[in-house]
Amino acid sequence: MFDPEKFIEEKISELGEQIEGKAIIGASGGVDSTVAAVLVSRAIKENLMAVYVDTGFMRKGETEFVSNMLRELNVNFKVYDAENEYFEALKGVSDPEEKRKIIGEKFIRNFEQVAKDETAEYLVQGTIAPDWIESGGGLRDTIKSHHNVGALPKDIGLKLVEPLRDIYKDEVRKVARKLGVPVAERQPFPGPGLAIRIIGECTPEATDTIREACAIVEEEIDSASEKGEMERPWQYFAVLLPVKSVGVQGDVRAYGYTIVVRSVQSVDGMTAAYSKIPHNVLERISTRITNTMKDKVNRIVYDITNKPPATIEWE
Repeated sequence: MFDPEKFIEEKISELGEQIEGKAIIGASGGVDSTVAAVLVSRAIKENLMAVYVDTGFMRKGETEFVSNMLRELNVNFKVYDAENEYFEALKGVSDPEEKRKIIGEKFIRNFEQVAKDETAEYLVQGTIAPDWIESGGGLRDTIKSHHNVGALPKDIGLKLVEPLRDIYKDEVRKVARKLGVPVAERQPFPGPGLAIRIIGECTPEATDTIREACAIVEEEIDSASEKGEMERPWQYFAVLLPVKSVGVQGDVRAYGYTIVVRSVQSVDGMTAAYSKIPHNVLERISTRITNTMKDKVNRIVYDITNKPPATIEWE
């Protein structure tokens, strides 16, 4: 039986002995990285610097949200604006594994620069068990390279610290509740961000489109859950397909993109079942997305595939 209080006590003590000097951590606003940041912050105090890298592929309003949260948790942090770097690095790239590896390496290069500025020797990551299991190695097949595992460059100049490596998402949430982390129940968000919710090249236009679509899906499902219309899913978002189909706007022929709504129930992310979202909620999502982006999107579909055979994210 997992005991979050015992885990916190032992981990803070262990981290205090493991980290001799300064450390940095990438703080995305998700539960994994936030829990890792709070644990390390309590262990080494001001010797930790949390770095929020704005890659341009973050959720709507995320920079302000994360900044306010870290401030309230008394974690040292800085915002690193790298949006142009990431768009340039991903120009012309469509393969999902290549995207993940490019983003993973960019993350590390950004952190190496911050580490140099902060004279830090350690890189803390919010890696959890499913990340390294799915990234393969040894006898394990590579399902997909998580940016904080399989996509790490071999010449990384920092010592890795992974305080959550041996626990699963449901256990991380228990630790978050004990620590008073406000994102304990927040749904997972992939390290590469919206880049892997765009099937194909990650252009600024495609990114703006999927950012708005994801926000609408989250807002409508959150609202429906709060009203008791449905159970809150484990993870829910939108995916932009590189497929256009014929539609109608008024009396005029339209040719727009397709958005996929993805929503699943899970415990630890290793397996998942698609959410049985009520049709009236799906209709609200569809209507709002197509009305908001009527010049770009004209078709909404719902993914009813479990994991396995699919993964939760499309890439």
